[in-house]
Amino acid sequence: MNDFFSAIEDLFVNVLFAPFDALRALELDNWWTANLMSWVFMIICMVAFVYWMLQLKEHSNNKEEDKSVTSHSYL
Repeated sequence: MNDFFSAIEDLFVNVLFAPFDALRALELDNWWTANLMSWVFMIICMVAFVYWMLQLKEHSNNKEEDKSVTSHSYL
């Protein structure tokens, strides 16, 4: 059973996290390149946010949302 967990550790440490280790070593040379993954994720989030806001504006302009004010019967 110990070999199984050692294999999982080896997979993550030596294979899957190797690109991030390379980025960490690169930080001493160029900060901007070392933070490339952060920049990519921020750009993806900004694009998704703008797309979502444009979709909300489009639905608001089409009057598709029911904005009638109603309350529960017990109020």
